[in-house]
Amino acid sequence: MSDTLIRPPFDAESEAVLALMQEQLPPVTPETIALMRQGVLLEGASPIADALEQAGITRRDVTIPGHNGDEIEVTVLARADHTGLGPGIFHTHGGGMIVGDRMLGVEQLIPWIVEHDAVAVTVEYRLAPEYPDPYPTEDSYAALVWTAAHAGELGIDPERILVAGASAGGGLAAAMALLARDRRGPRLIGQLLICPMLDDRDATTSTHQYPDRGTWVRSANITGWSALLGDRRGSDEVSIYAAPARATDLGGLPSAYIDCGSAEVFRDEDVAYATALWRDGMQAELHVWAGGFHGFDMMAGHTALAQAATAARNAWVARLIGA
Repeated sequence: MSDTLIRPPFDAESEAVLALMQEQLPPVTPETIALMRQGVLLEGASPIADALEQAGITRRDVTIPGHNGDEIEVTVLARADHTGLGPGIFHTHGGGMIVGDRMLGVEQLIPWIVEHDAVAVTVEYRLAPEYPDPYPTEDSYAALVWTAAHAGELGIDPERILVAGASAGGGLAAAMALLARDRRGPRLIGQLLICPMLDDRDATTSTHQYPDRGTWVRSANITGWSALLGDRRGSDEVSIYAAPARATDLGGLPSAYIDCGSAEVFRDEDVAYATALWRDGMQAELHVWAGGFHGFDMMAGHTALAQAATAARNAWVARLIGA
């Protein structure tokens, strides 16, 4: 497949932001992972402490058993006046499986915590390539099981737990739903998949349409999947829990919300996942935002496109967990 395919244009208002960002972003390669982890590529993406304080949200860090019983950390976020049992949000952060921490993307959870008195648990899963598959998935699932087991003391109704994540975190959230189904684990009421990273096979039209324009381009995607899977990337030896797009049976899963931009690598795999959920009789709401680049809702939050995407997502959450 050619990398010179005609492609959907970026939203004009968003593209102005993207142009400024791309001047500052080095390419995502195995050699730049360490630089990214120093915060160069994520600068300004996670100054969350002030936002939590202004929203009246408390933070508690807890060390729990992860994959193989190794210690990992989770952070519990709740309104300062939280009492009783409210809905639970289990959050897996983005970062291509190679960067980021559990507070990345938490800004998106703040309205749900404040407006619906939800309690959020966000997990510090270990990152590839040092901790390849299955570490990120199994760390996350261990934290989900812990959350459900301690729901009462956390102030969470165990029958009202939603899994949510963006990008790599969206892929992990989809994997949490699959694992919870297949291992008869926590009962989930929904899966919120924001521009999820689902497919390691590099075979869709959209991945070839964006080899070099955007925030997370084809080469970056290959870097992330290769760090996670090594030589298994694209082979028949990849689990559905590492790459949920490989699942052939999506029956028995909770209601899904999936969104992405039309101008990003993940577009086609996200649309295909929603289609597969419908095929298997599941409920899914899909939004493809015209001209959106990967992460436009967070990185260009002032734009009309981002505000529309955020409003639609918040409305779905309100219908699912609102009082």
